[in-house]
Amino acid sequence: MPETTTTTTTTVTAEPAVAGAANGTDTAKKVRRAGRAGIGWYIAWTWLGAVVLAAIFAPLLPLWDPAIPDYTNVFGGITPQHWLGGDTLGRDTLSRVIYGARASLLVGICAVGLGALVGGTLGMLAGYFGGRTERFLSWVTDVVLAFPGLVFIIAIVAILGSSLANLIVGLAILSVPTFIRLSRAATLVVAQREFVQAARAYGSSPVRIIFREIAPNVVLPVAAYGFIMIGVFIVVEGSLSFLGLGIPPPTPSWGGMIAAGRTELLNYPHISLFPAAVMFLTVLSINYIGERVRKQFEVKESNL
Repeated sequence: MPETTTTTTTTVTAEPAVAGAANGTDTAKKVRRAGRAGIGWYIAWTWLGAVVLAAIFAPLLPLWDPAIPDYTNVFGGITPQHWLGGDTLGRDTLSRVIYGARASLLVGICAVGLGALVGGTLGMLAGYFGGRTERFLSWVTDVVLAFPGLVFIIAIVAILGSSLANLIVGLAILSVPTFIRLSRAATLVVAQREFVQAARAYGSSPVRIIFREIAPNVVLPVAAYGFIMIGVFIVVEGSLSFLGLGIPPPTPSWGGMIAAGRTELLNYPHISLFPAAVMFLTVLSINYIGERVRKQFEVKESNL
């Protein structure tokens, strides 16, 4: 009898580790398959990497001050001193595009990160515990999704004022319901796996199971979807800035730059064209990479 008890305990304890190792191998294979997409995969990463590095190290680059007007360069064209010309106040367009990348990327990354953290955690709780917790969170999700996003952002700006922080918080709140649904669906799948069942049989607490067994397997599909959402929020930020509801001047942003040149599109199209082109290529790269990765970790709609 003692030998039988020892053998059974060893088997139950080892099962989560073996299953987790196998799951890690599957994850690595999926990531490698996502990268086998041809030259487009590498072009997208190259462009995105160049934009991110330029944004991070912008203060160290030999650029013109993006906020100081130069009235000798108003509506200026491409010159050796100003590679992308000047805007309506003569400010260097290249400098403002690079500094604008800092604001746009910050909004996209921070809003998605905050929304994924809150929504992912709530989704795992809903998927694991079910019952009243799931019904309550589903009700909250439906209420938030039913509220028009643009009206919500306008209300945030009207009450709290237009600022980078308020824009990030508003977009993060709008993204929480989507991440709740995605995380819940992934949790329902993972909760049926053998290593989770083994952890339950071994007597692990729900908190330990959620954050040690379920979370590592849920974070990948959530992160893959979040990568796509970064591109969406960059476009949203640009649209809100174009409407005057985004990042207030003189802080440069891609949407604000496009809006500043809209009255001069016929005579000086480069003022809006260059920031619009950079935004387009950046969002296209993010969507391409995110879509390739998302397909490898996609949760079936039957689990939503």
